[in-house]
Amino acid sequence: MPGDLDELISRLRDFAAARQWEPFHTPRNLLMALTGEVGELVSELQWLTDAEADPQAWNAELRARVSDELADVLLYLLRFADVCGIDPAAAAHAKIDRNELRFPA
Repeated sequence: MPGDLDELISRLRDFAAARQWEPFHTPRNLLMALTGEVGELVSELQWLTDAEADPQAWNAELRARVSDELADVLLYLLRFADVCGIDPAAAAHAKIDRNELRFPA
C-alpha cells in the first residue's frame, strides 16, 4: 500500500487548509459527513443478494463505486481523528489489545 496513515492525514490536512475549510471541519460536522458517507457505502450493496455482494462477484464498475465510497469514509474518519488529536493507528492497536483480553483465543 502506498504511503502510511501519517502521510495521508498530512495530505488531507493540507487539502483542507488550501481550501480554507478548517472552520467547517468541526468534530460534529465531520461526524455528520462521515455518517452520510457510510450510508453511501452501504447503499452500494444494500439491495444485492449475498452472492451479488460477495467481492468476488463485483464487476469493475461496482468495485470502483465501492472503492470511492470507502475512500470517502476513510478520509472523513482520518480528518475527524486529526481534528480531535487522536492517533487512529494507536487507538486501533489499543482497542485490539483490549479485545484480545476480553475475547481470548
